[in-house]
Amino acid sequence: MTRPLTRVSATDPLELMVELRRALDRSGPAITPVPGADDGTGPPEPTGEEVPQPVGVVVETSGSTGVPKRVALGCDALLASAAASATVLDGQGQWLLALPAHYIAGIQVLVRSIAAGTTPIVVPQGRFDPAAFADASKRLTAERRFTSLVPLQLSRLLESRAGLLALRRFDGILVGGQAMPVSLRARVEQLGLPIYRTYGSSETSGGCVYNGVPLPGVHVRVVDGEVELAGPMLAEGYLGDDELTERTFVVDEGLRWYRTGDLGEFEDGVLRVTGRADNVIISGGVNVSLDRVERVVRGIPDLAESVVVPVADDRWGEVPVVVTVGRHPELSDIADAVAVALGKPARPAHVVRLDAMPTLPSGKPDRLAIVAIVAVTLGSEDAQTAEP
Repeated sequence: MTRPLTRVSATDPLELMVELRRALDRSGPAITPVPGADDGTGPPEPTGEEVPQPVGVVVETSGSTGVPKRVALGCDALLASAAASATVLDGQGQWLLALPAHYIAGIQVLVRSIAAGTTPIVVPQGRFDPAAFADASKRLTAERRFTSLVPLQLSRLLESRAGLLALRRFDGILVGGQAMPVSLRARVEQLGLPIYRTYGSSETSGGCVYNGVPLPGVHVRVVDGEVELAGPMLAEGYLGDDELTERTFVVDEGLRWYRTGDLGEFEDGVLRVTGRADNVIISGGVNVSLDRVERVVRGIPDLAESVVVPVADDRWGEVPVVVTVGRHPELSDIADAVAVALGKPARPAHVVRLDAMPTLPSGKPDRLAIVAIVAVTLGSEDAQTAEP
């Protein structure tokens, strides 16, 4: 059996929540949240597509290659994720929504609110404003209060006394979307904030591992270095892409596993993610394919042999670095070209100029050696640097 799929604007998250509730209790069609126009939300728009009956929400994500994927999430999977989260958070409560409502983290804030029977407070959409977040936090009325952030938002809130006071109003603060910088993690631990570092994706209905520990019902294993997850929160698959679904979701030992593409270690019940199996970083909570950045950079005159590598950044998590030989265009010109092609989160933050590019015996760039050189060079500030 199937059900119709409609597009619903996420411009007004509370209006989206109405349609989401209907999708979850199956009194309405399945929905796919979209960013929406600034001049209004508009009514739900049928896509003309049908989805399997269990599917309640379809989330579009760029994925690691930049090729759009449409993740089909079952109603039961979304609700199972919300229930498991409430167990770890020691109960349900009222949420403050500070993330875009068309992303899985924002959608899950709405799902948890529906499950709890509470109305979330919504921070004005658009560029994150710590003052607006602090003001919104004062409107929470429930006994237990929660929010979900990316590390960059958390870092900006900690820059002011008002932001810190706002954070202290919460019983639980989920932080995900990218690895938390060590310095930020140390600071929140020192402050005693109720932080839960989350790990997950659209394919797992959001975060399913908190502070390295799987949520109730979630299984973790590492196969050939790659993290795999199983549990009731897994997506049905990718809408319209059976081949990708079969490659990504596999059945083994009586369980259906999601192959994350992440590298990691799982020891003594604690997961430690060490990086991506592909060449993707998360900068400011946004997936950035370094391969795509490199292709754009190499299309600029005199930069055909350049290499793009990642470097850790306390503010953004990770940022792209262009490594090249000789004298070439200025960083601002390179960054602008990348931003036009791929968006601002992909803008390189540094240019490192070398006398010669390290190579392997095959003639290919020796990326490990390049990363090491970049770390030393940036440590000595012998490079062009800019805010991404």
